[in-house]
Amino acid sequence: MRSAEQLSEPVPGRGASGFPSMSSLTEKDRPIVQLLLNAGTCPRCILRFCCVGSQTLYRHPDKDLMKDLQDFLQKNQEKEGTVCLEVVDPPCKRIRLEHTEEDPEDLNHNGALPQIPSESDGNAATESSAGKVCNVCLGILQDFCEADFVKRVCQKVNSADYQFTSFVFSVSLPPQLSVRERAAWLGVKQEMRNLGLSLEKDDIVQLKEAYKWIIHPQLAEELGVPADGKSLFEVSVVFAHPETDEECRFLATACPDCFKPAKNKQSVFTRMAVIKALEKIKEEDFLKHFPCPPSSPKNPCDALEIQCNNGAVFVAGRYNKYSRNLPQTPWIIDGERKLESSVEELISEHLMAEFKADSFNFSSSGREDVDVRTLGNGRPFAIELVNPRRIHFTAEEMKRLQQAINNSSDKIRVRDLQLVTREAIGRMKEGEEEKTKTYSALIWTDKAIQREDIALLDDIKELKLDQKTPLRVLHRRPLAVRCRIIHTMSSEYIDEHHFRLHLKTQAGTYIKEFVHGDFGRTKPNIGSLLNRTADILELDVESVDVDWPPTLDN
Repeated sequence: MRSAEQLSEPVPGRGASGFPSMSSLTEKDRPIVQLLLNAGTCPRCILRFCCVGSQTLYRHPDKDLMKDLQDFLQKNQEKEGTVCLEVVDPPCKRIRLEHTEEDPEDLNHNGALPQIPSESDGNAATESSAGKVCNVCLGILQDFCEADFVKRVCQKVNSADYQFTSFVFSVSLPPQLSVRERAAWLGVKQEMRNLGLSLEKDDIVQLKEAYKWIIHPQLAEELGVPADGKSLFEVSVVFAHPETDEECRFLATACPDCFKPAKNKQSVFTRMAVIKALEKIKEEDFLKHFPCPPSSPKNPCDALEIQCNNGAVFVAGRYNKYSRNLPQTPWIIDGERKLESSVEELISEHLMAEFKADSFNFSSSGREDVDVRTLGNGRPFAIELVNPRRIHFTAEEMKRLQQAINNSSDKIRVRDLQLVTREAIGRMKEGEEEKTKTYSALIWTDKAIQREDIALLDDIKELKLDQKTPLRVLHRRPLAVRCRIIHTMSSEYIDEHHFRLHLKTQAGTYIKEFVHGDFGRTKPNIGSLLNRTADILELDVESVDVDWPPTLDN
């Protein structure tokens, strides 16, 4: 690809349009320009196939580029001996004269010899290309580069009411553009071969790249923010074309294994499937089934969708749960809601409203049962807010949002509410098995107990348990035996049949099963240690020992 430095020209060399002239093109580009103009290719696609890498040149108006191309051809017509380069082989003329000795490789898809355009074809080609839909880009680099379309995109962005300080632009193209690109390249390659030259496919400027060169400055000016490839705010345009299936059908015949029906896909001719087929199909088979260069389309592309999307925002904090009738996440069985709310919903409904997000994903450092309270400094949690319209919040605004959550229900309380990064959330999950938790359990025994009967529990340290997956969670957890550790225990006598037990355990320990034994599936257990039947009446999480998120002074 030729760089912008190689393509620049002093001011005196400017064309009549006031823009840099086609001095960026050389004599070897002439057959490419002439061939593609004859075929109905737009000026910007011609620049792409001439491997022009000057971004500013693509931004010139289409009609001015067409005029410059016409001047380029006319200027070369007036130069004596510029029809053929010095490297041109005399067989160029022989090909036109000796039809009986043609090489099969020089035939186009219809079996006809390729025509080397003459100088007199310049004006006719220009006139035939003007106003037509490009046979390569299907109009992408024509009307969809104009100010009217840019304003249409920006109106969509502004009406969506997003907060953003930069943007990244993406475009989805009809699958058959890859087919037409290949056809144009094969046509040009054949023409260049006849002249003793070559053109590598990788040297051609990609359509998406050229389109972004043109559209980025216009969008940046209209939106008032810069284009940035790392921006979390994405503006995307989805282009479609009514003739996609018709033009790609020959590929399905040649490479049927590349096209498999897929769910949520209206057509088997997806971009990736078409590219895969183009990699497999032989060049001679392609030439037989598709005109090279491609013929003019019946219709232009259509901008099917203009979409906006903001990267996810992450909010973290700690929550206390004071109710014994509140699940952490919605409790729905067979499509029926069992309880009216959940910790997740009580927190997220306020965040969704303030951030104006499409959806959310809730995660936490472990979970408690519906009848278990979470006390102390609370359990760390994080919420991913998907496609939020609002993303900028001050510390004071986050504090007010936290207060609104706490005022809305007496079942939960949130603290340390703050914006965090995606990477920081990983710290919440780090050391899941290594962290410790502290519990308080109210325990009942069938046989009467005295203080000295439970005192032995206080002396037990680092007790190893073998816990087979509890019966109550076997429907959603794989059957396995897990080794867990009870680090310390401290008993508090209440009466002959009740005592409270404070435990510090390894994360992931099933406390209820450690108390009652789960029909012998957890060994040892409180029942076996005390030699009597034991059951748990209440359980509270006193602390979750994860130093995240950072404590705030609020």
